[in-house]
Amino acid sequence: MFLRFTVLYLLQLPLVRFLMKTKTLLLLITLLANSCAWVHPTDPFNPAKIPPAPDYAKLDNWAAHPDKQDPADRTPCPNVQNMQDQAEIDVFFIHPTTYTGAERDQRDWNGSLSDAKLNKKTDDGTILFQASIFNGAGKVYAPRYRQAHLHVFFGKDKKSGQQALNLAHDDVVAAFNYYLKHWNKGRPFILAGHSQGGYHSMVLLRDMIEGTPLEKQLVAAYVVGWPVNPDYFKSLKPCNNPTQTDCYCTWRTFERNYVLKKYEKKAMPNIICTNPLNWNTQPGLYAPKSANLGGVIRPFCAIYPNLTDAEIKYGVIMCTKPQFQGSILFRTKNYHPGDLNLFYLNVRKNAQDRAAAYLKK
Repeated sequence: MFLRFTVLYLLQLPLVRFLMKTKTLLLLITLLANSCAWVHPTDPFNPAKIPPAPDYAKLDNWAAHPDKQDPADRTPCPNVQNMQDQAEIDVFFIHPTTYTGAERDQRDWNGSLSDAKLNKKTDDGTILFQASIFNGAGKVYAPRYRQAHLHVFFGKDKKSGQQALNLAHDDVVAAFNYYLKHWNKGRPFILAGHSQGGYHSMVLLRDMIEGTPLEKQLVAAYVVGWPVNPDYFKSLKPCNNPTQTDCYCTWRTFERNYVLKKYEKKAMPNIICTNPLNWNTQPGLYAPKSANLGGVIRPFCAIYPNLTDAEIKYGVIMCTKPQFQGSILFRTKNYHPGDLNLFYLNVRKNAQDRAAAYLKK
C-alpha cells in the first residue's frame, strides 16, 4: 500500500514542516506525498463526467518531450549528463499516480489534463525524479493522461475503478500510437513505467508490442512497481543479465524486516522480480550496498552512493533501511514510492548498457 497514514502523521510534526521548508525531507515527503489520498470519488464511474480526451499533437499534453524543455532534461549533478540530443533510441515513460485526492476538487475517477496543479505535481515529482533517469539512454517521451485516481487501488467499487483504469489506458495507447506515427521513425525504444504507469506499460507491452514487428525495436521494458505474473506474457521473458535485450525488468521494494501477511507470502513467490543492483531474477542472490551507485532523493541535486542493498525474497526486493539526511523520520517499511529512486544511478546505467547492447547487435 501507499503509506497514507505515515505521511499524514508526519505532516503534523513541527520538525517535518521545518524540513519541508528547507527542502531536506526527501523521499518520505517528496514522492510519498504522491501516495496519500484525502478525498476520493464516492459516486460510481460516470462516462458523462470524464475529462476531455487529450490531443497528443499538442506538446502541452506531454509531460516530457524532446522538442520542449521539461524536468526530464535535468540531471542530479554535473557528472551525470543529459544525452538526449545524441541518443539513438527513444524512451516512452508512463508516470505513476499523482492524482491522489490531495486537493479538494480531486473527487473524480480520472484526472484532467487541464488541471495545472496536477500537471505541476507530476512534473516536479515523477518526471523530475524518475523520467530523468532515462535521459542518458534515449530521447524521453512521457505523455500526460487522464490517470485513474489513487482510490482505484484501495476502494471497494472495483467496477468503477477498472473503468477509470481503462480510460487512463486508452489515453496511454493513443499517446503511444501518436508517438509511433509521428516521432518514432523505426527507432529502437525503451518502455518504462512505475506503479499505475507500470500497470499501463505491462498491458501495452502485451497488447501492442509482444509478438508484433514492434518487438524487434524493443530494447527492454522497465515495468516497475506493479506485480507481473510469470504467465502474463506469451513469449516475452524477464531480463536475467545487465545487457539482455527484448526482455522486461520488474520489481517492488520493501524494507528487509517487513512482515508479509499470509496471503502475501502465498502470492508473492509467483511474481517475477528483478534485482536492480545485479539485474538477475534469482531469489536470495544478495547485492550489497557497495553495488548501489547512488540513489536520488530530495533535493534532486543530492546523490547518495551505497544507499541500500537489494535481495529478492517472496517475489519482491528486500533492502536495508536507507540512510540519508532526515532518514530518522523514515519509518515505513514499504518503499514502493522509491522503487526507482533508491537505485537511480543503477537503473540509469542499465538503460544505457541495454541500449548500447541493442545498437551493437
